[in-house]
Amino acid sequence: MDTSLRYGSDGKALCIHAKKDFPISSDLLFQVHGIVDTKTGNPTCLARITRDLLSELADTRVGFGVRYGAGEKLAYNVRGRAGRPITSSGMLSLDIKGRYDADKDLTERKTRGAIELTWKILNFKDQDLRLRLGYNISEKVPYFQIRENNWTLNADGNGKWNVRYDL
Repeated sequence: MDTSLRYGSDGKALCIHAKKDFPISSDLLFQVHGIVDTKTGNPTCLARITRDLLSELADTRVGFGVRYGAGEKLAYNVRGRAGRPITSSGMLSLDIKGRYDADKDLTERKTRGAIELTWKILNFKDQDLRLRLGYNISEKVPYFQIRENNWTLNADGNGKWNVRYDL
C-alpha cells in the first residue's frame, strides 16, 4: 500500500492518502484510494479500473473511476494519458492527458486536458529527480512539478500549490 501526506494552498488542511493496486492481468489494474482530511475528518474514496494500451507509437493508459466523498455525491470519471519518449533513453518524454468527470446522472461536470514535458534525472546528488513542465489546456495555465524520491512539489501560474511526502 502506498501512503502519503498531502498539503496544499486550496484545502489548508493536511490530508492522509492511501492507495492500493490490485493487478487483474498484465495490462489491467484495479486501484483503490482513500483520503482523510485531518481538519474535518471527512473521508473520500475512489475506485478505478485502469488499462495499459502499449503500442509502438505511445505508452497509453485509459481508466474509468467511481468517486464518493463526504458532502459529495457519487461521481464518475474517465481519464487517459498517452506518452512518447523524446530521447532514446526515455529520460525526456512528452505526455498528453485528458479527463472527463460526470455526476451519477452522467451530465458533464468538468473536462480537463494537459500537455507535459517530463525530464527524469537519475542519481542527481544521490537523488532521483523528475522535472515536469505542463500546460493545462482547460484552465489555460502553465504548471510545474519537482519530484525527489519522496517529496513532490506542484505549482501553477494561478498561485496554487501543493506538496506531498510519500511515506
